[in-house]
Amino acid sequence: MNRIRFFLFSVLGVLMFAAPSFAQAAAEVAADNQFTVSKYAKLAAGFGFGIAAGLAALGQSRVAAAAAEGAARNPGASGRIQTLMILGLVFIETLVLFTLLVAFIFLNV
Repeated sequence: MNRIRFFLFSVLGVLMFAAPSFAQAAAEVAADNQFTVSKYAKLAAGFGFGIAAGLAALGQSRVAAAAAEGAARNPGASGRIQTLMILGLVFIETLVLFTLLVAFIFLNV
């Protein structure tokens, strides 16, 4: 156990001393950093919107299932249930559109 620990700390020490040798000049770092941040911002916006759209689809399916179950249990209230279902679906879809808007705003800044 002590040999493994010694080996791991030795490798860690060598890697820590090797890191400054790969450093870049200051002018190159600023330009490269801006490109990297822009690239990862677009990637994060895409993943964020994908997650928001997927979760909204799950939410909409649950709303539709609950409305269908409610109308099946009480057919007399199906008109009111349908109105509330449509209102809930509008709110869910609005959140997805706001997510898309925020993604576009942050990507164009």
